[in-house]
Parts: sequence; structure tokens; C-alpha cells
Amino acid sequence: MSQAPDPAAPDRAAAPAPARHPVDQVPSPARLLLLGLQHVLVMYTGCVTVPLVFGAAAGLDTSTVGLLISADLLVAGAVTLVQSLGVGKVLGVRLPVVAGATFTAVTPMILIAGEYGLQAVYGSMIAAGLFGLLVAVPFARAVRFFPPVVSGTVITVVGLSLIGVAAGLIAGEDPEAEGYAAPGRLALAGGIVLLIVLLTRFTRGFLSQLGVLIGLIAGTLVAVPMGLTDFSAAEDADWFGLAAPFHFGAPEFPVAAVVSLCVVMLVTFTESTADMLAVGEMTGRPVDRRSLARGLAADGVSGVLGGIMNGFLDTVFAQNVGLVGMTRVRSRYVAAVAGGILVVLALIPRLGELVASLPGPVVGAAGLVMFATVASVGIGSLRKVEFEGTGNLMIVAVSLGVGMLPVVAPDFYRAFPTWVQIIGGSAITSAALTAFLLNLLFHHTPSSRSRAPADS
Repeated sequence: MSQAPDPAAPDRAAAPAPARHPVDQVPSPARLLLLGLQHVLVMYTGCVTVPLVFGAAAGLDTSTVGLLISADLLVAGAVTLVQSLGVGKVLGVRLPVVAGATFTAVTPMILIAGEYGLQAVYGSMIAAGLFGLLVAVPFARAVRFFPPVVSGTVITVVGLSLIGVAAGLIAGEDPEAEGYAAPGRLALAGGIVLLIVLLTRFTRGFLSQLGVLIGLIAGTLVAVPMGLTDFSAAEDADWFGLAAPFHFGAPEFPVAAVVSLCVVMLVTFTESTADMLAVGEMTGRPVDRRSLARGLAADGVSGVLGGIMNGFLDTVFAQNVGLVGMTRVRSRYVAAVAGGILVVLALIPRLGELVASLPGPVVGAAGLVMFATVASVGIGSLRKVEFEGTGNLMIVAVSLGVGMLPVVAPDFYRAFPTWVQIIGGSAITSAALTAFLLNLLFHHTPSSRSRAPADS
């Protein structure tokens, strides 16, 4: 006699498996590779511009700058893998985000290198990374103290303070040198800026996203017959290799340098927080405090790893956030593939030497557009701020004024102790401290809480 079927059995058999969230879906290998490469192409220029600018300002030779580029790509790739895949319950936001060197740290690093040397640069970076690991959770809980009036002001100063660096690359660093601001150099830079503008205006989608990279390539080709290129250093570089840890010697930890980069780490946290929240909204997986803390901790890891491997502090790249919104590709594994590609590129020193040999006017023209874009992003953040009757106008005004002082008058703090010159002499650090403290004064003291706006 046959056994009666279990009435519940058909329901169990018909029940579909829970659908995976788009963030956790894995595209086909071919799509993964292509989409990951697209992310790398979009962010590559911004990522390598930081070591190029820092190396030029610090007076490093082409070979050393190439080493910095390889280290930069290695750290960016490793942190991108951590952010996208996660490490247990402690690291990584687990979203399709790509990390890269932040412009925020450039000016403080240049000042530290000039005053204390490169060993202090990377020692203070390690200290800032450890500081970031310690404060990631408290920062995620206290993000309300960094509203758009603070973050927008700081990001604006980041962009404005770097315009002079771009000008130095285009015209030359020494006004007394022969060929300084030569018409040919300025014309080349102007042509690259025009090309980027035209690509942005008349192309769409992926090609428009690659405007800066195309400008770099085209500008370099034009610079060859002008005699502005010298790729001889790349010919002697190895095809494969990895920069040794602590290339510049044992790290040093001057207090002023450590404080300056710890402030930069907080500013970096502010940048990354805005971008991670944006990606969470785009992908339909909102970022809670725990996820945010894990993502910020990965930024801290970039400081420790960058200090050891001669790299740079990383943040979530806004370019790639925009790419996620444009393509609607939400898989975090695409970002992981991009991280893997960056690590592979880091293991090819000859590529780093080749990029390091790009002519100053070419890099400066691309940098001019990118730095101004950063300032524009900050201005966009300030559009969210309520100014009428809130005191926010005073916060922005004073912070911009204090931040730009060392830009327009580099010797403004020369009569003060060294630690004051390091902290006050950095436009980004001084603007961040001023905006943060003024925001507390206007919106988080007992007499102001009743009238504090929603975005403060």
C-alpha cells in the first residue's frame, strides 16, 4: 500500500531559494573583468596624480616617483579588496566601492617632508592609520558633528589649495629658470584642458568618464615632438617587482606631523562617509553604523599599510561612485576585480616609471581640472546647507579664510614654533579644525541647540 503524500511536500519543493541581493551577485567572468577594468580606467588618473604631485613637490627623482606610484597602486588595490569583500566583522563596507589616494593628505605630506623628511611622512602616516582604526567606531556614531557645512567647506579648500600645485607643474617650479611659463608649455596645458572639456560636452557614458585619461595620453603624444618628454628612466626599470617596506628608512613620529595627519584622517573619514552613504542608496543596501565603521576602519588600514609600503592614505573614490550610478552595476565583486587589477599593476615597476615620466604640463593640466572638480564637489555639498539665520555663513567664511591663508601667504606662520607651522601651514588641516570647532560653537552648545538646523 503506497504511502499518502505529505501535503506540505509540494510547497517545500516549489519554494524558491531566496534571491541574492544585487550587491552580492557575481556576474560572468568576462563581464567581471570588463567592468572591473572600467572602474580602474575611471580612477587611475586620480590615483596616480597624488604620488606625481607629491613626488614633484618633494623634489624626488623619476625613479623614486615611480616607486611611489607602484606603492600607491598596491595600497589602493589592497584596500579596495578589503572594502568590497570584507574581512570578518571588522573591516570593509562590502559595497561596490573603489579606494584610491586622497588629495587631502598631499599638502600636509609636502610640508612634513620639507620640515622633517620622508621618514616622518611615513611614520606619521602609520600613526594616523592606527588612530583611524581606533576612532572608526566612535566616528561612525558621531558623524553628526561633520555635517555638510563642515565637510563641504573642507572639500572646497582641498581643491582650491591644490590649484597652485597644478600651476607649478604647468609653468615650472622656478620662476628664474629658463623656459619658465614658456608659451609652448601653457599652450599644451590649455589644449589638454580644452580636450577634456570637449569630451565631457560632446560624448556620453563611458567615453565621457575617460576624458582626463584621454587628455593625458593625447597631451603626452603632443609633448614628444616638443621635447618635453624623457622616458629613459622607464627603460632601466624592472618589468616585475615590489617596493621594499620602509624604503626611506625607519619611520619617525614628530608630534606636529602626527597631529596633522590624524586631522587629515578625520577629513578622509568625512569624504568616505559621504561616498559610502551615496553608494548604499544607489544599490538599495543602506549603510548602517556598523557597516560604516567597518568601511572607515579600512581607511585606517590604508594609513598603516601606506606608511609601511611607501604609499598614501586612501579614501573612497567619488569617480567610481558616479560610475556605479551611471552603469547601475551594483555587484561588489566588480569592485573586487578592480582591486585585483590595481595590485597586478603595482607589481610592474616599469609601468610606474612610465607614468612618472609624464611631462609636467600634461600632468598639471589634468590636475588643474581634477583639483577644481574637487572644489566643485565641496561647493555642491554646501548647497545643502541652510544659511539663513543659522550662523553657517560665518562658519564657511571664517574656515575658508583661515584655510586659504597659508596658500596665498606660505610664510604666514614662520614666526611660530614648528608644530604650529605644520598644522596651521596646511590649508586642509587648518580649515578642517576651524570648521569643526565653529560648528560645535554655533550648533552644539547649550544656547544654540534650539535653533540648530537639521543639517548641522
